[in-house]
Amino acid sequence: MSYICPICRTALHSDASGLSCRAGHRFDRAKEGYVNLLPVQNKKSKDPGDNKEMMLARRSFLDAGYYEFLSQRVGELALEYVPDCHRVLDLGCGEGYYTARLHQALSAVAGDVSMYGLDISRAALKYAARRYQNIHFCVASSYDMPFEHDAFDLMLRIYAPSKAEELARVIKPGGVLITVSPGKTHHYGLKQMIYDQPRYHEAKEEVLDGFEPVYQENLTTLLQLPPGDMVLHFLEMTPYAWKFNNDAKKTLAKAPLTCELDFFIQIHRKQM
Repeated sequence: MSYICPICRTALHSDASGLSCRAGHRFDRAKEGYVNLLPVQNKKSKDPGDNKEMMLARRSFLDAGYYEFLSQRVGELALEYVPDCHRVLDLGCGEGYYTARLHQALSAVAGDVSMYGLDISRAALKYAARRYQNIHFCVASSYDMPFEHDAFDLMLRIYAPSKAEELARVIKPGGVLITVSPGKTHHYGLKQMIYDQPRYHEAKEEVLDGFEPVYQENLTTLLQLPPGDMVLHFLEMTPYAWKFNNDAKKTLAKAPLTCELDFFIQIHRKQM
């Protein structure tokens, strides 16, 4: 499978240093191995997506194994619903933790699996491509993906924004999309530290045009962190990080932290 040009939507061809199309649009391959397919005119800021500090915090936290149960469950569901899988995309892949774990699980059973990771953050993909050299990474928008029609058997989307039309375009008929979003009690313990009257998350079943719902479940556990750096890393990963100044974060990190984890997993199959 080849990428398509994000400008003229024609096929991109690979050479020693990058990708180019017949219209003359060229995209260099970074020294780390990823390709940047996000045209300047499509950026909403100079360096969109997670910054280096956020990415490093998430990588340290994930490497410690606290979310390993989620990646393991995603792999189990992928093998159950797409046992014969050849091309896979992790949409909003970040530093590549879930991408690599899913690739490992699928390859152990299905053999030769081509794995792709897409994210808008160049900082994240620098580390992802350097670390996981057997995965194809690209900087691109999830709303305008540089892939041909019907490219993937399976897609994973953990929290990443997207639009149904574009998801349906790049997944093969009968292909599967696995989505992960916050469940009702997700991070409730953290909300109790912030709000006088914390509310449960409003978790709704997602209905996507062009897809039929196949399965859903809540994957829950209680996160228990010892005092120290992991508390700080966890806070930086959450959307509530901005609620705490640096002094408040350091104070929180002096004590253990307990917080609910509630992941709402849905499986969608593209209509034939």
